Amino acid sequence: MTATPEKRTAWQRLKHFLRVNLIAGFLFLAPIVVTVFILRILLRWADSAWKWIPESMRIPSQLGIPETGTGILLVFIILLCTGLLVRNYVGKAIARAIEKAILKVPGVNRFYAATNQLFISVFKSPAKEFKQVVLIEYPRPRLYALAFVTGIAVGEIQRKTEESVLNVFVPTTPNPTSGFYLMVPQEDTIKLDLSVEDAFKILISGGILNPECPELRRKKFNKTSSDLEELP
Repeated sequence: MTATPEKRTAWQRLKHFLRVNLIAGFLFLAPIVVTVFILRILLRWADSAWKWIPESMRIPSQLGIPETGTGILLVFIILLCTGLLVRNYVGKAIARAIEKAILKVPGVNRFYAATNQLFISVFKSPAKEFKQVVLIEYPRPRLYALAFVTGIAVGEIQRKTEESVLNVFVPTTPNPTSGFYLMVPQEDTIKLDLSVEDAFKILISGGILNPECPELRRKKFNKTSSDLEELP
């Protein structure tokens, strides 16, 4: 049985104070530190990449400026040229061949596939075909799942069901690019005032990130939040 705030000792209040504030500080600073660390590594790598280019072709040398700190320019040029290459027919064929070769290497193939799916999930914009975010009872009643409406079922489906049926895509976590296609009666869906982008954030984080507006969160979860603070 959890002690009420009135019955807590000074030591319990101190532990609660330290735990709550340390976790809050960590959740705020950790993403910043990791981002700065990764950017620092990338910039150092970019600066050292100039060494692989003949001095006569180095842009900083031609402009008479130091190479340190200009590596980001080289990364920009490499990304731009690579993007132009893989978007044409020949480049796509080369990219597919390289990818097939990597996927045949034991051990490396799994790491590459997982990394590839992660970057697609994070950086690729949600499909424009996703028109609305809804809740459906899936995989059984009283269990809810986020789903994206992709359209309205037509033709034979509507005639056989004799009701308005929606095409929905139920994504998986933490990779929302895979999932299940379901046909759900419109009356069995719960429309959400949630953007597709925010729904993707919830799915990728496994529910850790909740972009719901603060006003709704305070109204709905005020009691639940106070209960959570009492957990050991």
